[in-house]
Amino acid sequence: MVDTGSAVMMGVRLMNGVNACDHVNMSTPGMPLQAALIPDCTKPEAHRAAYRSAKTNDAIFVCIARRGRRWKVELDAMASSKPILPEQTVAVLQSAAEALVVAGTVTNANIGRDYISMWPIESEKKAREIAAAFHAALYGLQQLHIVVPS
Repeated sequence: MVDTGSAVMMGVRLMNGVNACDHVNMSTPGMPLQAALIPDCTKPEAHRAAYRSAKTNDAIFVCIARRGRRWKVELDAMASSKPILPEQTVAVLQSAAEALVVAGTVTNANIGRDYISMWPIESEKKAREIAAAFHAALYGLQQLHIVVPS
């Protein structure tokens, strides 16, 4: 267990065995995580710690988790106090998710204004790539929504 200031993270594993507490907390607004820094929240305690860290840092929660031999991607904008995306911006995320389903990269995708999940994904590497891309997109769309008047 490592104390990262106000958030304690137990068992959160990142790519190449790097622990989330060694180098990074959940990102701050405007700073999406790179693929290698997406937390592996396969264990429930890792999921709780990463979500708590996202809330503490007012960041969009993102993680990957192993489900049997495959992987799942999860993002939750409710961890952040920033405004939820309007429906018209969600269409961009839905279109990208549909393309992943059509390509056979994922079988299931749930895309909403405040939550994204996609599964099953063949490899940890691909799950990290997808999670990082959707995390960046969600942050970018959220920042655009804040700056550009409706």
